[in-house]
Amino acid sequence: MTPFRSATATALVSTLLATTLAGCQFGGEEQDTSPIVIAADLELSGAAAGVGEAYRQALELKRDQLNASGALNGRTVELLLKDNRSDASESLRNIVDFSNDKRVTAIVMGGCNECAVGAVRTVNENRIPTIALAAAGAVVNPVAERRYMFKLAPNAADNAAALTVELRRRNIDTVGLLRSDDAYGQEGATALRREFGKVGIQVLAEASARGTDTELDGQAGRLASADPDALVIWTPPEQAMLASSAVKRANYTGALFLDASAAGDLFLGSAARSAERATLVFTQTMVIDDVIATTPAKAARRQWFQDYTARYGGYHGSASFAADAIQLIADAELRAGGPIGEVDRDRLRDVLETSQMDGLSGPIRMTPDNHSGLMPQALTTLIARNGRWRLAS
Repeated sequence: MTPFRSATATALVSTLLATTLAGCQFGGEEQDTSPIVIAADLELSGAAAGVGEAYRQALELKRDQLNASGALNGRTVELLLKDNRSDASESLRNIVDFSNDKRVTAIVMGGCNECAVGAVRTVNENRIPTIALAAAGAVVNPVAERRYMFKLAPNAADNAAALTVELRRRNIDTVGLLRSDDAYGQEGATALRREFGKVGIQVLAEASARGTDTELDGQAGRLASADPDALVIWTPPEQAMLASSAVKRANYTGALFLDASAAGDLFLGSAARSAERATLVFTQTMVIDDVIATTPAKAARRQWFQDYTARYGGYHGSASFAADAIQLIADAELRAGGPIGEVDRDRLRDVLETSQMDGLSGPIRMTPDNHSGLMPQALTTLIARNGRWRLAS
């Protein structure tokens, strides 16, 4: 082709290239470079601010990693964050605002069970795909009434089954149960009693803790006085650490077992002595530095753990769920396609519903009949040792 020689022609070509190369690939095929806008409703203040802050950090780190990777075919992830103040009413207002924002592709909700369950109707009426990091089964069940709701936290039934296996392995016959005073706590108590009934474990005493409780000595004293072989703590991390200290003050010397919702910081800080030798059911991500990276998925989990701790100076167990939520949405958006520069939430929902990946939290599988993606195989047994969580074996 004969080169352009006039300055005017050269300037014209430069202008055309500048305006078309960003949106077109060689050969004339147009490329979508619009941002993938993901909204997040998080507990950044209030009773659950610790977990909410961990989610925020994870979302921002994963966003930066995706944007730097070049894996989004010229697109980038943008985050819109709002604080729900650990309050379901404030959370619902955030969800309404996000739903009405036509730029928003999907929503990530934090760990507040009441917030996620309370948003179900709004999410479905506004047909906006939403991944909750809350654990309650009512977030996604029944699926037919929650087509746009998904969740990634461990399921109560899976937690209960894993805890029961470990209790039975330790020849424990009687337990006391401290559970959260919410839908997930009630769901957990039901699941535990069902699993315990299969192997003959008896619940001698049960108590509940509210998310706003700042001391649990009364509940711990009642449970310790029943003299069970072990105590099962089924609460968020803040209450779990309070409970560990309270039962020590009650002179209880039996074993402590915690479900996955209790997972918090890798290092136990001031609760280290009271939680020493406690057993936690959770994912390997919490202790991936103890795991030999024999597969690409394990190598990715180890790298995530290292990147998170390098940026933030520590690790929080629930961080990987938030990162996996961003990855699921970004992958689904790329697979969904659709008109360039437009948000097609229905198409994205359909893709999310069949998503599969070996995530940072473990294997994740979504199906039309199951919108709770974390597989039971993701759970393992950890033990508190020398002030931090370690693999039990």
